[in-house]
Amino acid sequence: MSTTSPSLSPRAVRLSVISLVLLAVVAVALYVLPVPGAAALAEQDGWRGWFGHNMAPIMFATLVGMLLLGYPVAFALAANGLLFGLIGIEIGLFRPDLFQALPERVYGTMNNDVLLAVPFFTFMGLVLERSGMAEDLLDTIGQLFGSIRGGLAYAVIFVGALLAATTGVVAASVISMGLISLPIMLRYGYDRRLASGVIAASGTLAQIIPPSLVLIVMADQLGRSVGDMYEAAFVPGLLLSSLYAGYVFIVSMIWPKAAPGLPPEAIAHREPNGARGVWQLGLLALFAGAVATWVMGRTDVKSGADYVVLLLSVAVLVAFLAAAFNRGFGAQRLVLQFIATAALTAGAAWLTVNGWTTLALIGDSIAAGALYALAVAVVERATGKRLISRMAEQATFVMVPPLALIFLVLGTIFVGLATPTEGGAMGAVGALALAAMKKRLNFDMVRQATYATAKLASFVLFILIGARVFSLTFYGVNGHIWVEELMVSLPGGQMGFLIAVSVMVFLLAFFLDFFELAFIVIPLLAPAADRLGIDLVWFGIILAVNMQTSFMHPPFGFSLFFLRSVAPKLPYIDRITKKETAPVLTSQIYWGAVPFVVIQLVMVALVIAFPQMVMHYKSTATKLDDKQIEEQFKGLGGDLNDDLPPLEFK
Repeated sequence: MSTTSPSLSPRAVRLSVISLVLLAVVAVALYVLPVPGAAALAEQDGWRGWFGHNMAPIMFATLVGMLLLGYPVAFALAANGLLFGLIGIEIGLFRPDLFQALPERVYGTMNNDVLLAVPFFTFMGLVLERSGMAEDLLDTIGQLFGSIRGGLAYAVIFVGALLAATTGVVAASVISMGLISLPIMLRYGYDRRLASGVIAASGTLAQIIPPSLVLIVMADQLGRSVGDMYEAAFVPGLLLSSLYAGYVFIVSMIWPKAAPGLPPEAIAHREPNGARGVWQLGLLALFAGAVATWVMGRTDVKSGADYVVLLLSVAVLVAFLAAAFNRGFGAQRLVLQFIATAALTAGAAWLTVNGWTTLALIGDSIAAGALYALAVAVVERATGKRLISRMAEQATFVMVPPLALIFLVLGTIFVGLATPTEGGAMGAVGALALAAMKKRLNFDMVRQATYATAKLASFVLFILIGARVFSLTFYGVNGHIWVEELMVSLPGGQMGFLIAVSVMVFLLAFFLDFFELAFIVIPLLAPAADRLGIDLVWFGIILAVNMQTSFMHPPFGFSLFFLRSVAPKLPYIDRITKKETAPVLTSQIYWGAVPFVVIQLVMVALVIAFPQMVMHYKSTATKLDDKQIEEQFKGLGGDLNDDLPPLEFK
């Protein structure tokens, strides 16, 4: 019987070499740049004193080495904490009862209400992904933008942003768009590198656009509100999507063959006369926006993310109702539509007169949608021209359900009606309702979504428990103080610290995913950032945008792996053209991701250079008036302006 020795894969060999080099560098650094006082301590207590004084950097280097060698993150964290904790007890650095605090720390992790939002948002995203929402969105938006250069790429970016705002799960977004849009883009001659890069990058928008799982974890680790993180990430997420679209525009102008428009025969949803009816959609959007602006002008919300979300909510409601009334009544039932519109208008007026402000605003929005549909019906009866085309109806009915779910979740969180956990629960129920409306809700789909959610939640929980074990020992040897002093002493103050941290996180993202970075690196960097006077929400958004690159880094980016799993590996016959199509090479996926990694680095620089795009979340903070508080709670606790007598100690 012959035996063969196991061989290491090239990736394992590379990681092993990298880890050995890193450990060697750390070892040299311990001698060349010793921790202050270590030499004197070593002379007094020998190797025990030296080891105890340098345990923090040794722990950190050992952890990084184990991660690079491929050990599971949770077990690497826990093993390091236990191993060095026992060593510390043996050399007299810790008391023997060090680990008696572990049960309480682990229970505190499982009792974290903020992280309860993670399984809710994960379940919501998986249900929506399996309900076919991505297919409907890509088909409709692709038809809308397809005729222009780069139209399919714009559609992928737009749908990626919508999926990010509804699912928050990178795998669901990338796999859905890879299965649906990649064959279409290849069919009509898109460059494989551009198509792969757009799909992989658009899927990662789920990391920065709320309700992102990254932002939930980041808020928990930084000790900040999830709602503040969501509001702060709103503008950077939209700007990053715009930068992606800008890159596609430049490529389509310089290299038209890389992103051609769809041929006329590929455009569906046409009018009987052959027109596409796009201007009718623009007219409907313009009317809905005008009504929403008028309605929001009668509220107390005047700016910020709250205003944007509520404005879009009203606009979506008006557009949907106009399309629904037009489909339900039309020019054939003009009298019935007139009666219904008159009744709705009268009801809205009655609510306004009687002071039901909130209900009146909703009633005005409903009445406005009905009035637009009535005007459309009158024009169609008189002239025969449709002001709500088939394209407008299709786009409205396909886009409104996910948009409504976005506003249900984010709107309630931004306005303060719900916590992120409650918003996630409502989103999960809303996702089930949308799947039921599309007649795609079944036991098998719910089982798959529940199973995947449980796997991710267990993964996060075990990493958290391992991080608790590691931090108990690491903090016990004042490792956090060592890291804080190291970071604070960097030249350049705040800017030098942010640049150094951004470079470090960018390099670590080659090998670690965002959960590992969030639970290991962020708790060590946050105290230093706070000490330097850096707003932790701003700091969190910088890191979130930077960690987004962990999904795009060749060769280990998870987004690239997800796309590789669904991209064609062999030549195949296209089902429409019946022509043989070449496969997508792994090298094409990697090179396609490089420009988008550069764009994300530009985005990191923009967030650092222009913090006001993040700091707008502070403008929505509630200002308390002492006089109003005193009037409301008169007689409780005395007058706020009273001078209290000095304390007397006897």
